[in-house]
Amino acid sequence: MLERKMEKLNVDKVIEEFEAMTKDTERVQIETLKKILEENGSAEYLQNLGLNGRTDPQSFRDCVPIITHKDMEPYIQRIADGDRSPVLTRKPITTISLSSGTTQGKPKYLPFNDELMEDTLQIYRTSFAFRNREFPVGNGKALQFNFSSKQSKTKGGLAAGTATTNLFRNSHFKNAVQTMQLKCCSPDEVVFGSDFHQSLYCHLLCGLIFREEIQFVSSTFAHSIVLAFRTFEQVWEELCDNIRDGVLSSRVTDPSIRNAISKLLKPNFELAELIHEKCLGLSNWYGLIPELFPNVKYVYGIMTGSMEPYLKKLRHYSAEIPLLSGDYGATEGWIAANVNPKLPPELVTFAVLPNIGYFEFISLGDNVDNIYTDPKPVGLTEVKIGEEYEIIVTNFAGLYRYRLGDVVKVMGFHNSTPELKFVCRRSLLLTINIDKNTEKDLQLSVEEAAKLLAGEKLELVDFSSLVDLSTEPGHYVIFWEISGEPTEEVLKECCNCMDRSFLDAGYITSRKINAIGPLELRVVRKGTFQKILDHYLGLGAAVSQFKTPRCIGPTNNVVLQILSNNVAKTYHSCAF
Repeated sequence: MLERKMEKLNVDKVIEEFEAMTKDTERVQIETLKKILEENGSAEYLQNLGLNGRTDPQSFRDCVPIITHKDMEPYIQRIADGDRSPVLTRKPITTISLSSGTTQGKPKYLPFNDELMEDTLQIYRTSFAFRNREFPVGNGKALQFNFSSKQSKTKGGLAAGTATTNLFRNSHFKNAVQTMQLKCCSPDEVVFGSDFHQSLYCHLLCGLIFREEIQFVSSTFAHSIVLAFRTFEQVWEELCDNIRDGVLSSRVTDPSIRNAISKLLKPNFELAELIHEKCLGLSNWYGLIPELFPNVKYVYGIMTGSMEPYLKKLRHYSAEIPLLSGDYGATEGWIAANVNPKLPPELVTFAVLPNIGYFEFISLGDNVDNIYTDPKPVGLTEVKIGEEYEIIVTNFAGLYRYRLGDVVKVMGFHNSTPELKFVCRRSLLLTINIDKNTEKDLQLSVEEAAKLLAGEKLELVDFSSLVDLSTEPGHYVIFWEISGEPTEEVLKECCNCMDRSFLDAGYITSRKINAIGPLELRVVRKGTFQKILDHYLGLGAAVSQFKTPRCIGPTNNVVLQILSNNVAKTYHSCAF
């Protein structure tokens, strides 16, 4: 479906195909598994498991073990080191994807191939078709805060980069995307610029130059959009000067970016004055996006999971402009599309595409801690509404019965394929005794306490946490960066409020008997979380893939050091 003539995507046809496929999900899943095993049955990994050419689900489950990334590392490392034999797939893996590394402190290597690219495009086409049906965009441009980090080479000479970098640098992806959405207002040189800060500045500048033509604002993650407009608050006057004079700021030193922008930037006194006037007329930057870009239909990006804390600020910038959440996937591959774009991000669900992989689900029931027990997974059509599951993925890029580590809740069905709501990452748990607090529990506790800042017209910029076992008993530590200077009384109450807001029975009981110590709030200096972002950018991460680490694990020493070195104030709860 990669149209050579760049014809517009036929959205009705895409929706029609999706509806037909999801009415026969079980059959499609069986066919998909058969196709994966037929294509890759000669691979060393599968040969050693005794499938002997069988491709049915039962034989697959009987022979192939459920694994984690740790089990796959030796195979992926061999491929990265140059082994061209069919290790995981019959056709050679040509590219390695790097995870963001924000969960464990270092990026994971994952295989990426043409089939995974096609699956990505199918997800993009499907969600675009449903999105465009509800929010049609006309001729114009998109303000996309896309940033591509450099691709490196593995020991064996394979290209390695973040998943977004591998996409943005792929010619098939660029061609296919042009058929389904508006042209990005920024030239490629900005997307592929050597310095993130310079690229961001120029994305904003291009958006202003083409302000009347911008139809939607997007990035991979909500964090990048919020970061972009927080930056705008700091540099808007300089941007106006650039437009007024037709001369790019000296802060942009990348020759390729300067050359590309100079072709777009011409002196425009009227536009500069208009933007200047509009910015001065805003109250605390509320409604910044529609004021700057009057024809924007929606703001788009992944807004679930660790992105939810940014929604409040994004709504502040967007005013009445709808926020549309992007699709559901991971560096390992895509899983489901947002086919209900009118749902707000907090309620969004994702319909699984049954032909892009073979999916199984481990029911968590009431026990979120069964990660080490022998799981008995169910198939895609066997899940039950209202239950929570961990996803197991088998895909065309060499992952077989791979535990993704995500917890999802089944909210309903689209025809016969489940609609999933992302809940949390399994590995991101705050636990000391019998307590089990997920990333979502942490977020709810932080949100409840952050309401106290609103009375002083302050906001929480970002947050993270860790379990501190150096004290007896151990306790939770929450790091906050705040936009201003709250009073001591407010911060003490915020600390108490967070401690009270963890509703897990194990936590409450442990606090009451002092098996867990008082929660500690550490307020860090302004710019601390920017230093964390800069640290990951320095490791080669792309900002469009960055997720603030919410729970700092024992292996994430550098991030812990950045936070610890920037603590300005410390408070201990007296809530129990």
